[in-house]
Amino acid sequence: MIKISVIIKALNEEENIARSIESTLSALAPYDGEVIVADSGSADRTVEIAAAYPIIVVQLAKPEERCCGIGPQLGYQHCRGDYIYILDGDMTLDAAFLKTAVEYLADQPQTAGVGGFVQEMRIANIEFESRLKRQARRQVQHGSIVKCLNGGGLYRRSAIDDVAYFSDRNLHSYEEFDLGVRLRSKGWNLVRLEDHAADHYGYRLSTYPLLWLRIRSGYLLGPGELLRAAIAGNYLKDALTGLPGLRPALLVWVYWLVAVLVSAFLPAIGASIAFLGCALVLPILIMTLRNKGSLAVGAHSVMLWHLNAVGLLIGLIRTRRSPVERIESRLWNSSRSHSSAGVAIHGT
Repeated sequence: MIKISVIIKALNEEENIARSIESTLSALAPYDGEVIVADSGSADRTVEIAAAYPIIVVQLAKPEERCCGIGPQLGYQHCRGDYIYILDGDMTLDAAFLKTAVEYLADQPQTAGVGGFVQEMRIANIEFESRLKRQARRQVQHGSIVKCLNGGGLYRRSAIDDVAYFSDRNLHSYEEFDLGVRLRSKGWNLVRLEDHAADHYGYRLSTYPLLWLRIRSGYLLGPGELLRAAIAGNYLKDALTGLPGLRPALLVWVYWLVAVLVSAFLPAIGASIAFLGCALVLPILIMTLRNKGSLAVGAHSVMLWHLNAVGLLIGLIRTRRSPVERIESRLWNSSRSHSSAGVAIHGT
């Protein structure tokens, strides 16, 4: 029987984790499956709720190390499946998609991973609205080869072993993009299907509280950290192609460099200040007009560009730990194996 591991990465998901686990156990019923909840140091009841199920629950030993890239790799340390699905703790897995994905990988030996469509269940802020618009613009045909599998997907273990590690423990974001770059550099394909794969019950936060969360969590450091990883791993050329947010961040630095240089040659300090003020307002005005007169969307876009520009620089100069170094963790479940609903569950 095919062995499948589902890694559920979680942080403070007490509202969602039970739903996520139950959908996964149901999807795994026809297989020799295991579920690993990889928790990044939750301060709520996430671990307590998860540990009540016949699954493996492993928690990051040092919460100060938490970032988006460390959770999937922590789960990977504890999984044994021939195929591995990565799922967020605020998502539910579609059983029909898992079956389709397994069959697809069995028929396509050069495909490293396959993903599907993720349905957003909560649209409470500008970021999620923008994400849905981008998804609509980027609709791909069924079976199209893509750069990465944002939102999760089913991966072939042999492909992950070929690139040494599942997820870079140093990355605060864009870990899926980094994995895609590494897999493609080794000749593997990633495929997106039109099938519904999961439902996403995202943050209830409004626009600016969510942005503040991104800042505090280090999310904006991701592009710079990814470029640093690509330099260390000799895949910089591939990483530069299609890295989200890279071009706007670079344009911000160029824009302000030119603006400051021009202002320095103006005849009076007042003229320089006025010119820089206009330089600040102009991008907001342009983005407002591009977004049907919405000042909120225009201002949010420009603010995000500037934050990404700063994050790019900071992320690029941050020190790195070896991505293959074992992550210190605590195993919550005392038993090495469980069974439930016809699913054999194993862990380390």
